[in-house]
Amino acid sequence: MTNLSRTNGRAAIGALALILTLTACSPVSREDGPEAKPSQTQDSFGTPANADEVKEGGKLTIALSAEPDRLDPSLSRSLYSRYVFQAMCEKLYDVDAKADVVPQLATALPTIAPDGKSVTIPLRSGVKFADGTPFDSAAVKTTLERNLTLPESARKSEIGPIGTIDTPDPQTVVVHLKTPFAPLLGALADRAGMIMSPAALQKLGTNFASAPVCVGPFKFSKRVPQSSIDVVKDPNYYDAAKVHLDAISWRILTDASIRSANLRSGDAEVADTVSTQDVDSLRKESSITVLQSQTLGYQGITINVGNVDGLGTPPKPIDRPIAKDAKVRQAFEYAIDRKALVDAVFNGIFTPACGPIAPASPFSSPDAQKCREHDPAKAKQLLQEAGVTTPYTVNMLSSNTPDSLRLAQALQAMVKDAGFTIAIKPIEYSSLLDEQDRGNFEILQLGWSGRIDPDANITNFVGTGGSQNVSGSSNPQLDGVLDKARQATTTDERKQLYGQAVGLLQQDNPIIYLYRQANLTAFSNKVKGVQVYPDGVIRAAFAGFAK
Repeated sequence: MTNLSRTNGRAAIGALALILTLTACSPVSREDGPEAKPSQTQDSFGTPANADEVKEGGKLTIALSAEPDRLDPSLSRSLYSRYVFQAMCEKLYDVDAKADVVPQLATALPTIAPDGKSVTIPLRSGVKFADGTPFDSAAVKTTLERNLTLPESARKSEIGPIGTIDTPDPQTVVVHLKTPFAPLLGALADRAGMIMSPAALQKLGTNFASAPVCVGPFKFSKRVPQSSIDVVKDPNYYDAAKVHLDAISWRILTDASIRSANLRSGDAEVADTVSTQDVDSLRKESSITVLQSQTLGYQGITINVGNVDGLGTPPKPIDRPIAKDAKVRQAFEYAIDRKALVDAVFNGIFTPACGPIAPASPFSSPDAQKCREHDPAKAKQLLQEAGVTTPYTVNMLSSNTPDSLRLAQALQAMVKDAGFTIAIKPIEYSSLLDEQDRGNFEILQLGWSGRIDPDANITNFVGTGGSQNVSGSSNPQLDGVLDKARQATTTDERKQLYGQAVGLLQQDNPIIYLYRQANLTAFSNKVKGVQVYPDGVIRAAFAGFAK
Protein backbone atom coordinates (compact mmCIF):
# COMPACT_ATOMS: atom_id res chain seq x y z
CA MET A 1 0.00 0.00 0.00
CA THR A 2 1.08 3.59 -0.62
CA ASN A 3 1.26 6.09 2.21
CA LEU A 4 0.41 9.65 1.21
CA SER A 5 3.40 11.77 2.14
CA ARG A 6 4.43 15.37 1.49
CA THR A 7 6.86 16.53 -1.14
CA ASN A 8 7.75 20.22 -0.84
CA GLY A 9 4.70 20.72 1.33
CA ARG A 10 2.35 18.90 -1.04
CA ALA A 11 1.14 15.34 -1.05
CA ALA A 12 1.77 14.02 -4.52
CA ILE A 13 1.45 10.23 -4.49
CA GLY A 14 -1.69 8.35 -5.47
CA ALA A 15 -4.99 9.45 -6.98
CA LEU A 16 -6.34 10.91 -3.76
CA ALA A 17 -3.25 13.04 -3.31
CA LEU A 18 -3.93 14.95 -6.50
CA ILE A 19 -6.08 17.42 -4.66
CA LEU A 20 -3.20 18.39 -2.42
CA THR A 21 -1.49 20.09 -5.34
CA LEU A 22 -4.14 22.78 -5.32
CA THR A 23 -2.80 26.25 -4.68
CA ALA A 24 -5.33 28.78 -3.48
CA CYS A 25 -2.97 31.19 -1.77
CA SER A 26 -1.71 33.09 -4.79
CA PRO A 27 -1.91 36.89 -4.85
CA VAL A 28 -5.29 38.58 -4.71
CA SER A 29 -5.92 40.07 -8.10
CA ARG A 30 -8.26 42.31 -10.00
CA GLU A 31 -9.01 41.20 -13.52
CA ASP A 32 -9.48 42.87 -16.88
CA GLY A 33 -11.00 39.64 -18.17
CA PRO A 34 -11.81 36.11 -17.04
CA GLU A 35 -8.17 35.18 -16.42
CA ALA A 36 -6.69 36.27 -13.10
CA LYS A 37 -3.76 38.68 -13.24
CA PRO A 38 -1.34 39.10 -10.36
CA SER A 39 -1.22 42.25 -8.29
CA GLN A 40 0.91 43.50 -5.45
CA THR A 41 -1.74 42.69 -2.85
CA GLN A 42 -1.07 39.39 -1.09
CA ASP A 43 -3.72 37.22 0.46
CA SER A 44 -4.13 37.82 4.19
CA PHE A 45 -5.32 34.79 6.17
CA GLY A 46 -4.63 36.06 9.69
CA THR A 47 -2.24 34.56 12.25
CA PRO A 48 -2.79 32.08 15.10
CA ALA A 49 -3.06 33.40 18.65
CA ASN A 50 -0.03 32.99 20.89
CA ALA A 51 -0.96 31.72 24.35
CA ASP A 52 1.05 34.50 26.00
CA GLU A 53 -0.83 37.28 24.21
CA VAL A 54 -4.43 36.26 25.04
CA LYS A 55 -6.35 35.97 28.27
CA GLU A 56 -8.60 33.11 29.24
CA GLY A 57 -12.37 33.41 29.05
CA GLY A 58 -14.90 35.69 27.44
CA LYS A 59 -17.55 35.32 24.75
CA LEU A 60 -16.69 36.19 21.16
CA THR A 61 -19.51 37.66 19.07
CA ILE A 62 -19.42 37.17 15.30
CA ALA A 63 -21.77 39.19 13.09
CA LEU A 64 -22.95 36.74 10.42
CA SER A 65 -24.32 37.83 7.04
CA ALA A 66 -26.93 35.07 6.68
CA GLU A 67 -28.55 32.44 8.82
CA PRO A 68 -26.95 28.99 8.61
CA ASP A 69 -29.15 26.19 7.37
CA ARG A 70 -29.48 22.90 9.28
CA LEU A 71 -26.59 22.17 11.65
CA ASP A 72 -26.35 18.61 10.40
CA PRO A 73 -23.18 17.78 8.44
CA SER A 74 -25.06 15.30 6.25
CA LEU A 75 -27.73 17.85 5.28
CA SER A 76 -26.06 21.24 5.52
CA ARG A 77 -25.37 23.17 2.33
CA SER A 78 -24.54 26.75 3.31
CA LEU A 79 -21.18 28.41 3.92
CA TYR A 80 -22.57 29.92 7.11
CA SER A 81 -23.17 26.56 8.75
CA ARG A 82 -19.51 25.74 8.04
CA TYR A 83 -18.51 28.68 10.25
CA VAL A 84 -20.39 27.13 13.16
CA PHE A 85 -19.20 23.61 12.38
CA GLN A 86 -15.59 24.80 12.43
CA ALA A 87 -15.95 25.44 16.15
CA MET A 88 -17.81 22.28 17.12
CA CYS A 89 -17.54 19.56 14.44
CA GLU A 90 -14.01 18.51 13.57
CA LYS A 91 -13.30 16.48 10.46
CA LEU A 92 -11.08 13.57 9.57
CA TYR A 93 -8.98 16.10 7.64
CA ASP A 94 -8.75 19.86 7.43
CA VAL A 95 -7.35 22.45 5.02
CA ASP A 96 -4.57 24.76 6.16
CA ALA A 97 -3.65 28.28 5.04
CA LYS A 98 -1.65 26.88 2.12
CA ALA A 99 -4.65 24.82 0.92
CA ASP A 100 -2.85 21.65 2.02
CA VAL A 101 -4.96 18.84 3.41
CA VAL A 102 -3.79 18.01 6.92
CA PRO A 103 -4.95 15.41 9.49
CA GLN A 104 -7.45 16.51 12.12
CA LEU A 105 -9.33 13.59 13.67
CA ALA A 106 -7.13 11.33 11.58
CA THR A 107 -3.48 11.05 12.60
CA ALA A 108 -2.01 10.88 9.10
CA LEU A 109 -2.95 11.14 5.46
CA PRO A 110 -4.61 7.99 4.09
CA THR A 111 -2.82 4.92 2.86
CA ILE A 112 -4.07 3.78 -0.54
CA ALA A 113 -3.93 0.32 -2.10
CA PRO A 114 -2.07 0.09 -5.45
CA ASP A 115 -5.36 -0.30 -7.33
CA GLY A 116 -6.71 2.89 -5.72
CA LYS A 117 -9.77 1.09 -4.38
CA SER A 118 -8.89 0.66 -0.71
CA VAL A 119 -8.22 3.64 1.56
CA THR A 120 -6.97 3.20 5.14
CA ILE A 121 -7.39 6.06 7.63
CA PRO A 122 -5.66 6.03 11.05
CA LEU A 123 -7.59 7.80 13.84
CA ARG A 124 -6.77 9.67 17.03
CA SER A 125 -7.16 7.71 20.24
CA GLY A 126 -8.59 8.93 23.54
CA VAL A 127 -10.99 11.37 21.85
CA LYS A 128 -14.52 11.97 23.11
CA PHE A 129 -17.61 13.50 21.58
CA ALA A 130 -19.23 16.43 23.36
CA ASP A 131 -21.66 13.98 24.99
CA GLY A 132 -18.76 12.07 26.54
CA THR A 133 -19.08 8.99 24.30
CA PRO A 134 -15.93 7.69 22.59
CA PHE A 135 -14.82 8.69 19.10
CA ASP A 136 -13.65 5.61 17.23
CA SER A 137 -13.74 3.80 13.91
CA ALA A 138 -17.31 2.63 14.51
CA ALA A 139 -18.40 6.27 14.79
CA VAL A 140 -16.63 7.11 11.53
CA LYS A 141 -18.37 4.21 9.81
CA THR A 142 -21.76 5.30 11.19
CA THR A 143 -21.28 8.85 9.89
CA LEU A 144 -20.04 7.86 6.43
CA GLU A 145 -22.85 5.35 5.98
CA ARG A 146 -25.38 7.98 7.04
CA ASN A 147 -23.92 10.39 4.47
CA LEU A 148 -24.44 7.74 1.81
CA THR A 149 -27.93 6.53 2.77
CA LEU A 150 -29.85 9.43 4.31
CA PRO A 151 -32.48 10.35 1.68
CA GLU A 152 -31.81 14.09 1.85
CA SER A 153 -28.03 13.80 2.24
CA ALA A 154 -26.07 16.51 0.45
CA ARG A 155 -22.93 14.40 0.81
CA LYS A 156 -23.90 11.39 -1.34
CA SER A 157 -22.28 12.48 -4.56
CA GLU A 158 -19.35 14.10 -2.72
CA ILE A 159 -17.99 10.84 -1.32
CA GLY A 160 -18.61 8.89 -4.47
CA PRO A 161 -18.37 5.16 -5.04
CA ILE A 162 -17.91 3.85 -1.50
CA GLY A 163 -18.78 0.17 -1.40
CA THR A 164 -18.10 -1.00 2.14
CA ILE A 165 -16.39 0.31 5.26
CA ASP A 166 -14.35 -1.91 7.59
CA THR A 167 -13.27 -1.17 11.17
CA PRO A 168 -10.45 -3.63 11.95
CA ASP A 169 -9.76 -1.86 15.25
CA PRO A 170 -11.04 1.26 17.09
CA GLN A 171 -8.36 3.49 15.56
CA THR A 172 -8.48 2.26 11.95
CA VAL A 173 -11.05 2.73 9.19
CA VAL A 174 -10.73 1.05 5.80
CA VAL A 175 -12.90 2.47 3.02
CA HIS A 176 -13.41 0.17 0.04
CA LEU A 177 -14.26 1.93 -3.22
CA LYS A 178 -16.03 0.44 -6.21
CA THR A 179 -13.72 2.48 -8.45
CA PRO A 180 -10.76 4.77 -7.72
CA PHE A 181 -12.03 8.15 -6.56
CA ALA A 182 -9.55 11.04 -6.59
CA PRO A 183 -11.81 13.61 -4.83
CA LEU A 184 -12.36 11.53 -1.67
CA LEU A 185 -9.69 13.19 0.46
CA GLY A 186 -11.00 16.66 -0.37
CA ALA A 187 -14.50 15.59 0.63
CA LEU A 188 -13.25 14.23 3.96
CA ALA A 189 -11.67 17.64 4.61
CA ASP A 190 -15.15 19.15 4.56
CA ARG A 191 -18.62 18.27 5.85
CA ALA A 192 -18.46 14.66 4.66
CA GLY A 193 -15.56 14.18 7.07
CA MET A 194 -17.30 15.69 10.11
CA ILE A 195 -17.94 12.78 12.47
CA MET A 196 -21.15 12.77 14.48
CA SER A 197 -21.88 11.05 17.78
CA PRO A 198 -23.62 7.72 17.09
CA ALA A 199 -25.46 8.07 20.42
CA ALA A 200 -26.85 11.45 19.37
CA LEU A 201 -27.73 10.15 15.92
CA GLN A 202 -29.62 7.22 17.43
CA LYS A 203 -31.46 9.54 19.80
CA LEU A 204 -32.28 12.35 17.37
CA GLY A 205 -32.24 10.75 13.92
CA THR A 206 -33.10 13.32 11.25
CA ASN A 207 -33.56 15.84 14.08
CA PHE A 208 -29.81 15.83 14.74
CA ALA A 209 -29.57 19.52 13.81
CA SER A 210 -31.69 20.47 16.83
CA ALA A 211 -28.86 19.44 19.20
CA PRO A 212 -25.79 18.46 17.16
CA VAL A 213 -23.03 16.50 18.91
CA CYS A 214 -19.54 16.19 17.41
CA VAL A 215 -15.91 16.44 18.47
CA GLY A 216 -14.75 20.02 18.75
CA PRO A 217 -13.35 22.85 20.86
CA PHE A 218 -16.93 23.99 21.54
CA LYS A 219 -20.29 22.28 21.91
CA PHE A 220 -23.75 23.37 20.87
CA SER A 221 -25.66 25.46 23.41
CA LYS A 222 -28.71 27.05 21.79
CA ARG A 223 -30.17 28.47 18.62
CA VAL A 224 -32.69 31.28 18.24
CA PRO A 225 -33.98 31.06 14.64
CA GLN A 226 -33.11 34.08 12.49
CA SER A 227 -31.30 35.62 15.45
CA SER A 228 -28.32 33.74 16.91
CA ILE A 229 -26.42 30.49 17.49
CA ASP A 230 -24.37 29.93 20.65
CA VAL A 231 -21.70 27.39 21.51
CA VAL A 232 -19.75 26.93 24.76
CA LYS A 233 -16.32 25.50 25.51
CA ASP A 234 -16.31 21.69 25.57
CA PRO A 235 -14.34 20.26 28.51
CA ASN A 236 -14.24 16.88 26.72
CA TYR A 237 -12.22 18.27 23.82
CA TYR A 238 -8.92 16.43 23.45
CA ASP A 239 -6.89 19.64 23.07
CA ALA A 240 -8.86 21.85 25.46
CA ALA A 241 -5.72 23.71 26.59
CA LYS A 242 -5.67 25.47 23.20
CA VAL A 243 -9.18 26.87 23.72
CA HIS A 244 -9.15 30.30 25.35
CA LEU A 245 -12.73 31.53 24.91
CA ASP A 246 -15.66 30.44 27.07
CA ALA A 247 -18.21 30.84 24.31
CA ILE A 248 -18.86 32.00 20.76
CA SER A 249 -22.10 33.61 19.58
CA TRP A 250 -23.02 34.09 15.93
CA ARG A 251 -25.53 36.91 15.52
CA ILE A 252 -27.46 37.04 12.25
CA LEU A 253 -27.12 40.53 10.76
CA THR A 254 -27.88 40.42 7.05
CA ASP A 255 -27.15 44.10 6.35
CA ALA A 256 -23.41 44.61 5.80
CA SER A 257 -23.55 48.21 7.04
CA ILE A 258 -25.11 47.03 10.30
CA ARG A 259 -22.41 44.38 10.68
CA SER A 260 -19.76 47.04 10.21
CA ALA A 261 -21.52 49.33 12.69
CA ASN A 262 -21.62 46.52 15.27
CA LEU A 263 -17.92 45.94 14.75
CA ARG A 264 -17.12 49.62 15.21
CA SER A 265 -19.30 49.91 18.31
CA GLY A 266 -17.88 46.80 19.96
CA ASP A 267 -21.20 44.92 19.89
CA ALA A 268 -19.42 42.34 17.73
CA GLU A 269 -15.74 41.48 17.52
CA VAL A 270 -15.83 39.82 14.08
CA ALA A 271 -17.84 40.66 10.95
CA ASP A 272 -18.19 38.16 8.14
CA THR A 273 -18.57 39.09 4.45
CA VAL A 274 -17.62 42.73 4.64
CA SER A 275 -19.26 44.71 1.85
CA THR A 276 -16.98 46.01 -0.86
CA GLN A 277 -18.63 49.36 -0.12
CA ASP A 278 -17.22 49.34 3.43
CA VAL A 279 -13.85 47.66 3.10
CA ASP A 280 -11.76 50.75 2.36
CA SER A 281 -13.14 52.73 5.30
CA LEU A 282 -12.67 49.77 7.67
CA ARG A 283 -9.06 49.40 6.57
CA LYS A 284 -8.40 52.99 7.64
CA GLU A 285 -9.43 52.27 11.23
CA SER A 286 -6.48 51.42 13.47
CA SER A 287 -8.65 49.34 15.80
CA ILE A 288 -9.79 46.96 13.04
CA THR A 289 -8.06 44.39 10.84
CA VAL A 290 -9.46 43.29 7.47
CA LEU A 291 -8.51 39.90 6.02
CA GLN A 292 -8.78 39.50 2.26
CA SER A 293 -8.05 36.47 0.11
CA GLN A 294 -9.15 34.74 -3.05
CA THR A 295 -11.91 32.17 -2.90
CA LEU A 296 -12.16 28.74 -4.49
CA GLY A 297 -15.81 29.21 -5.40
CA TYR A 298 -18.05 31.32 -7.57
CA GLN A 299 -21.27 33.29 -7.73
CA GLY A 300 -23.64 32.70 -10.60
CA ILE A 301 -27.12 32.31 -12.02
CA THR A 302 -28.73 28.87 -11.74
CA ILE A 303 -31.43 28.15 -14.32
CA ASN A 304 -34.17 25.63 -13.59
CA VAL A 305 -34.07 23.30 -16.58
CA GLY A 306 -35.68 20.21 -15.03
CA ASN A 307 -36.28 20.52 -11.28
CA VAL A 308 -40.04 19.98 -11.23
CA ASP A 309 -40.63 17.69 -8.24
CA GLY A 310 -37.77 18.80 -6.02
CA LEU A 311 -34.08 18.09 -5.51
CA GLY A 312 -33.18 14.42 -5.90
CA THR A 313 -36.09 13.54 -8.18
CA PRO A 314 -35.69 12.68 -11.87
CA PRO A 315 -35.61 15.74 -14.18
CA LYS A 316 -38.74 16.58 -16.13
CA PRO A 317 -39.32 18.96 -19.05
CA ILE A 318 -40.29 22.54 -18.18
CA ASP A 319 -42.28 24.50 -20.75
CA ARG A 320 -40.39 27.78 -20.52
CA PRO A 321 -38.06 29.03 -23.26
CA ILE A 322 -35.10 29.50 -20.91
CA ALA A 323 -35.62 26.00 -19.50
CA LYS A 324 -36.08 24.06 -22.71
CA ASP A 325 -33.76 25.82 -25.17
CA ALA A 326 -30.02 26.18 -24.58
CA LYS A 327 -29.94 29.01 -27.11
CA VAL A 328 -32.00 31.17 -24.74
CA ARG A 329 -29.64 30.41 -21.87
CA GLN A 330 -26.64 31.22 -24.07
CA ALA A 331 -28.36 34.47 -25.06
CA PHE A 332 -28.76 35.36 -21.39
CA GLU A 333 -25.04 34.85 -20.87
CA TYR A 334 -24.19 37.01 -23.90
CA ALA A 335 -26.34 39.72 -22.31
CA ILE A 336 -24.01 39.95 -19.26
CA ASP A 337 -20.87 42.08 -19.07
CA ARG A 338 -19.04 40.44 -16.17
CA LYS A 339 -16.27 43.01 -15.80
CA ALA A 340 -18.69 45.94 -15.83
CA LEU A 341 -20.77 44.08 -13.26
CA VAL A 342 -17.98 43.53 -10.72
CA ASP A 343 -16.54 47.00 -11.30
CA ALA A 344 -19.87 48.73 -10.75
CA VAL A 345 -21.32 46.61 -7.95
CA PHE A 346 -18.19 45.49 -6.11
CA ASN A 347 -15.70 48.28 -6.79
CA GLY A 348 -13.54 45.94 -8.84
CA ILE A 349 -12.56 43.95 -5.74
CA PHE A 350 -14.17 40.76 -7.01
CA THR A 351 -13.09 39.07 -10.24
CA PRO A 352 -15.08 37.89 -13.27
CA ALA A 353 -15.61 34.14 -13.60
CA CYS A 354 -16.80 32.10 -16.54
CA GLY A 355 -16.60 28.62 -15.09
CA PRO A 356 -16.40 26.56 -11.88
CA ILE A 357 -12.60 26.15 -11.77
CA ALA A 358 -10.53 28.94 -10.23
CA PRO A 359 -7.62 30.13 -12.42
CA ALA A 360 -5.19 29.42 -9.56
CA SER A 361 -6.13 25.73 -9.51
CA PRO A 362 -3.60 23.29 -11.00
CA PHE A 363 -6.61 21.70 -12.69
CA SER A 364 -7.28 24.91 -14.62
CA SER A 365 -6.46 25.27 -18.32
CA PRO A 366 -7.22 27.66 -21.18
CA ASP A 367 -10.26 25.52 -22.00
CA ALA A 368 -11.49 25.76 -18.40
CA GLN A 369 -11.19 29.57 -18.50
CA LYS A 370 -12.87 30.18 -21.88
CA CYS A 371 -15.51 32.86 -21.68
CA ARG A 372 -18.60 33.83 -23.64
CA GLU A 373 -18.04 37.55 -24.03
CA HIS A 374 -20.64 40.29 -23.67
CA ASP A 375 -22.49 40.60 -27.00
CA PRO A 376 -26.08 41.97 -26.85
CA ALA A 377 -26.48 41.66 -30.62
CA LYS A 378 -25.57 37.96 -30.50
CA ALA A 379 -28.04 37.53 -27.63
CA LYS A 380 -30.86 39.05 -29.68
CA GLN A 381 -29.93 36.83 -32.64
CA LEU A 382 -30.13 33.69 -30.51
CA LEU A 383 -33.48 34.74 -29.06
CA GLN A 384 -34.78 35.26 -32.58
CA GLU A 385 -33.49 31.84 -33.66
CA ALA A 386 -35.25 30.32 -30.64
CA GLY A 387 -38.51 31.99 -31.63
CA VAL A 388 -38.70 34.03 -28.45
CA THR A 389 -40.64 37.29 -28.47
CA THR A 390 -38.75 40.16 -26.85
CA PRO A 391 -38.63 41.60 -24.35
CA TYR A 392 -38.57 38.17 -22.72
CA THR A 393 -39.26 38.24 -18.98
CA VAL A 394 -37.55 35.87 -16.55
CA ASN A 395 -38.29 35.74 -12.83
CA MET A 396 -35.21 35.69 -10.61
CA LEU A 397 -34.97 34.77 -6.93
CA SER A 398 -32.31 36.68 -5.05
CA SER A 399 -31.21 36.96 -1.45
CA ASN A 400 -32.67 40.07 0.16
CA THR A 401 -29.33 41.41 1.43
CA PRO A 402 -28.33 44.87 0.16
CA ASP A 403 -25.31 43.60 -1.79
CA SER A 404 -27.35 40.84 -3.44
CA LEU A 405 -30.09 43.29 -4.38
CA ARG A 406 -27.57 45.71 -5.88
CA LEU A 407 -26.23 42.86 -7.99
CA ALA A 408 -29.73 41.82 -9.06
CA GLN A 409 -30.63 45.37 -10.03
CA ALA A 410 -27.40 45.79 -12.00
CA LEU A 411 -28.16 42.56 -13.90
CA GLN A 412 -31.70 43.77 -14.47
CA ALA A 413 -30.46 46.97 -16.10
CA MET A 414 -27.65 45.23 -18.01
CA VAL A 415 -29.69 42.60 -19.88
CA LYS A 416 -32.36 44.97 -21.22
CA ASP A 417 -30.32 45.83 -24.31
CA ALA A 418 -30.20 42.14 -25.22
CA GLY A 419 -33.97 41.64 -25.07
CA PHE A 420 -34.41 40.34 -21.52
CA THR A 421 -36.43 41.69 -18.62
CA ILE A 422 -35.64 40.41 -15.14
CA ALA A 423 -38.37 40.43 -12.51
CA ILE A 424 -36.58 40.29 -9.15
CA LYS A 425 -38.07 38.43 -6.21
CA PRO A 426 -36.03 39.12 -3.03
CA ILE A 427 -36.15 36.39 -0.41
CA GLU A 428 -34.42 35.59 2.89
CA TYR A 429 -31.35 33.40 2.40
CA SER A 430 -32.52 30.20 4.14
CA SER A 431 -35.88 30.47 2.35
CA LEU A 432 -34.00 30.84 -0.92
CA LEU A 433 -32.27 27.51 -0.25
CA ASP A 434 -35.64 25.88 0.41
CA GLU A 435 -37.20 27.30 -2.76
CA GLN A 436 -34.32 26.20 -4.95
CA ASP A 437 -34.51 22.66 -3.54
CA ARG A 438 -38.23 22.50 -4.27
CA GLY A 439 -37.71 23.77 -7.80
CA ASN A 440 -39.85 26.83 -7.16
CA PHE A 441 -37.87 29.16 -9.38
CA GLU A 442 -37.10 30.06 -12.99
CA ILE A 443 -33.63 31.43 -12.33
CA LEU A 444 -31.87 32.34 -9.09
CA GLN A 445 -28.71 34.09 -8.03
CA LEU A 446 -26.58 32.09 -5.64
CA GLY A 447 -23.05 30.82 -5.36
CA TRP A 448 -20.72 28.24 -3.86
CA SER A 449 -17.84 28.90 -1.51
CA GLY A 450 -15.66 26.37 -3.31
CA ARG A 451 -13.55 23.33 -2.51
CA ILE A 452 -9.94 22.45 -3.22
CA ASP A 453 -10.86 19.59 -5.56
CA PRO A 454 -12.77 20.82 -8.64
CA ASP A 455 -15.04 17.78 -8.61
CA ALA A 456 -16.79 19.22 -5.55
CA ASN A 457 -17.41 22.46 -7.46
CA ILE A 458 -18.89 20.73 -10.50
CA THR A 459 -20.30 17.20 -10.21
CA ASN A 460 -22.59 17.83 -7.24
CA PHE A 461 -24.22 20.73 -9.08
CA VAL A 462 -24.46 19.62 -12.72
CA GLY A 463 -23.95 15.85 -12.70
CA THR A 464 -27.12 13.85 -13.22
CA GLY A 465 -28.54 13.10 -9.78
CA GLY A 466 -25.95 15.28 -8.07
CA SER A 467 -26.82 15.94 -4.44
CA GLN A 468 -26.93 19.70 -5.08
CA ASN A 469 -28.13 19.68 -8.69
CA VAL A 470 -30.98 22.12 -8.07
CA SER A 471 -31.19 23.06 -11.76
CA GLY A 472 -32.36 19.55 -12.60
CA SER A 473 -29.83 19.36 -15.44
CA SER A 474 -28.79 16.09 -17.03
CA ASN A 475 -26.21 15.57 -19.76
CA PRO A 476 -24.93 11.98 -20.19
CA GLN A 477 -21.91 13.19 -22.15
CA LEU A 478 -20.94 15.54 -19.31
CA ASP A 479 -21.53 12.76 -16.77
CA GLY A 480 -19.11 10.53 -18.65
CA VAL A 481 -16.36 13.17 -18.67
CA LEU A 482 -16.82 13.90 -14.96
CA ASP A 483 -16.73 10.19 -14.10
CA LYS A 484 -13.44 9.81 -15.98
CA ALA A 485 -12.01 12.82 -14.12
CA ARG A 486 -12.96 11.27 -10.79
CA GLN A 487 -11.02 8.11 -11.62
CA ALA A 488 -8.04 9.72 -13.37
CA THR A 489 -4.67 9.30 -11.69
CA THR A 490 -2.70 12.29 -12.99
CA THR A 491 -3.21 16.03 -12.72
CA ASP A 492 -2.67 16.49 -16.46
CA GLU A 493 -5.37 13.96 -17.29
CA ARG A 494 -7.85 15.53 -14.92
CA LYS A 495 -7.00 19.02 -16.19
CA GLN A 496 -7.76 17.98 -19.76
CA LEU A 497 -11.04 16.33 -18.75
CA TYR A 498 -12.21 19.35 -16.76
CA GLY A 499 -11.50 21.55 -19.78
CA GLN A 500 -13.86 19.29 -21.75
CA ALA A 501 -16.43 19.46 -18.97
CA VAL A 502 -16.44 23.26 -18.92
CA GLY A 503 -16.94 23.31 -22.69
CA LEU A 504 -19.99 21.04 -22.36
CA LEU A 505 -21.30 23.14 -19.48
CA GLN A 506 -21.06 26.30 -21.55
CA GLN A 507 -23.16 24.70 -24.27
CA ASP A 508 -25.90 23.63 -21.84
CA ASN A 509 -25.62 26.61 -19.46
CA PRO A 510 -27.60 25.27 -16.47
CA ILE A 511 -25.38 27.62 -14.45
CA ILE A 512 -24.06 30.93 -15.76
CA TYR A 513 -20.94 31.74 -13.76
CA LEU A 514 -20.53 35.44 -12.99
CA TYR A 515 -17.69 36.26 -10.60
CA ARG A 516 -15.47 35.08 -7.77
CA GLN A 517 -15.81 36.79 -4.44
CA ALA A 518 -12.89 37.68 -2.23
CA ASN A 519 -13.01 36.47 1.35
CA LEU A 520 -13.49 39.75 3.24
CA THR A 521 -13.59 39.42 7.03
CA ALA A 522 -13.00 42.17 9.59
CA PHE A 523 -12.27 41.87 13.29
CA SER A 524 -11.45 44.02 16.27
CA ASN A 525 -7.81 44.17 17.30
CA LYS A 526 -9.02 43.35 20.80
CA VAL A 527 -9.10 39.79 19.49
CA LYS A 528 -6.13 37.63 18.47
CA GLY A 529 -6.14 34.51 16.34
CA VAL A 530 -9.02 35.05 13.91
CA GLN A 531 -8.15 33.39 10.59
CA VAL A 532 -9.83 32.79 7.23
CA TYR A 533 -8.27 30.17 4.95
CA PRO A 534 -8.79 29.71 1.19
CA ASP A 535 -11.90 27.60 1.89
CA GLY A 536 -13.59 30.80 3.11
CA VAL A 537 -14.35 29.53 6.62
CA ILE A 538 -13.81 31.87 9.58
CA ARG A 539 -11.63 30.09 12.12
CA ALA A 540 -12.16 31.51 15.59
CA ALA A 541 -12.19 28.41 17.80
CA PHE A 542 -8.64 29.04 19.05
CA ALA A 543 -8.89 32.83 19.15
CA GLY A 544 -8.84 34.84 22.37
CA PHE A 545 -9.15 38.33 23.74
CA ALA A 546 -5.89 40.25 23.92
CA LYS A 547 -4.33 40.73 27.32
